[in-house]
Amino acid sequence: MSAQPAAKPFAPPNLVLSTIGLSLATFMQVLDTTIANVSLPTIAGNLGVSSNQSTWVITSFAVSNAIALPLTGFLTRRFGETKLFVWATLLFSAASFLCGIAQSMSMLILFRAIQGAVAGPMYPITQSLLISIYPPAKRGMALALLAMVTVVAPIAGPILGGYITDNYSWPWIFFINVPIGIFASFVVAGQMKGRPERTEKPKVDYVGLITLIIGVGALQVVLDKGNDEDWFNSPFIVITAIVAAIGIAVFLIWELTDKDPIVNLKLFRHRNFAAGTLALVLAYAAFFAIGLLVPQWLQRNVGYTSTWAGFASAPLGILPVILTPFVGRYAHKVDLRILAAIAFIIMGGTCFLRSEFYLEIDFYHVAMVQLIQGLGVALFFMPVLSILLSDLKPNEIAAGSGLATFLRTLGGSFAASITTFMWEHRAIVHHEQLAENITPFSQVSQQALTQYGGGDPQTAAAVVNGIITQQSFQISFNEVFHALGWVFAILVFVVFLAKPPFTAKAGAAASGH
Repeated sequence: MSAQPAAKPFAPPNLVLSTIGLSLATFMQVLDTTIANVSLPTIAGNLGVSSNQSTWVITSFAVSNAIALPLTGFLTRRFGETKLFVWATLLFSAASFLCGIAQSMSMLILFRAIQGAVAGPMYPITQSLLISIYPPAKRGMALALLAMVTVVAPIAGPILGGYITDNYSWPWIFFINVPIGIFASFVVAGQMKGRPERTEKPKVDYVGLITLIIGVGALQVVLDKGNDEDWFNSPFIVITAIVAAIGIAVFLIWELTDKDPIVNLKLFRHRNFAAGTLALVLAYAAFFAIGLLVPQWLQRNVGYTSTWAGFASAPLGILPVILTPFVGRYAHKVDLRILAAIAFIIMGGTCFLRSEFYLEIDFYHVAMVQLIQGLGVALFFMPVLSILLSDLKPNEIAAGSGLATFLRTLGGSFAASITTFMWEHRAIVHHEQLAENITPFSQVSQQALTQYGGGDPQTAAAVVNGIITQQSFQISFNEVFHALGWVFAILVFVVFLAKPPFTAKAGAAASGH
């Protein structure tokens, strides 16, 4: 049944309350992508499985979330934005509760997969609803607020997860979602009551759906498990990669030729959407790699505990929180491409700074570089989101946001796999090069072995090998960050492929669609 188009754009009874409801749900959902990471050893111990098996807690969420994201446009057309958001949030709360009461690893993995699937549409619909309820002049503010949530939640996740696991018990990292989700869904349902929405019954594109599930699901498994399984030396990874390649190839051909595709790839005909999405995916992938490598490096090489690694990483979130209101209010007065370019220059600069890090570096320097990077992050999300949504039609925004978020998530997965692999692979290369210099004929080598061994050659060799390993990982860390710096440098040019104006149009309801 089509609702009658509204004469004027829909406005909720209380804009602030609506924003709080939407933001809370998104914060909770984004938080859940990282909150379980630090708790995996505890979860594995409690449920009696190996640490390797416990990583499926992360993988199952990521795979089902990646599959659900591009379906947002189809689900929105079928059920309407408000109804889909409310039900997704309620089901997310229910799945979180089930994760908390899971008695075995297989149960937990199943409930995490459900949680990831229902989380899929939450972020894109939040974006679409925020744009539709804010007046044109304040839409930048709405996107900036959402950008802040996107940045702060993944940083808060490991810190909060570690604190809850250490002081209470791991099920509480899931139980905390239940009251938040219920509150957010009731607030949004109440505030959006009467919002006109056009729903239709599009035929289900089963070929598209099945090839999407097979292709994207297999690809996500390859990316998540590649490092553990030694990549293409593993028959499991080879077979899964072939399945992913065939699934994605069939999916792309089918979706581009089907007249009612489940994922609308024709959105890339819009110049700004294509350029903005490319910039978003590459920048987020590099940003995600930084967020993954820095805490790992602090714990593995510099000897920090997970809590202190969290504290050293946390300054990244300070400037985005402070500056977001100003970016949202004043960004439209300048060319958004220039803002994004400045963001990429700052983020690239911090990568080059990290490429000079060394093992004895102090807490202050690590935290300060994180703080400076926060300035780049504060200027990055909102302009890029505005650019990529700017030339979509109102009824394409939910689908476009879902597609861009899906590619951004996939970019993060690629970055996680590639950077972890590069860090470890280059460390092995440097270890071999450094170890070549330790010979019985080298006076320096003999002095070192005498100094560290206390007379025992085996102890000396173990100590020296430990030092070489640390140094090789440090050199590799510096190389990876040097490369990430150049990724951001290239992005300065990518963002200028877009063309103004960059004002996001209202969501589907506001324009009577």
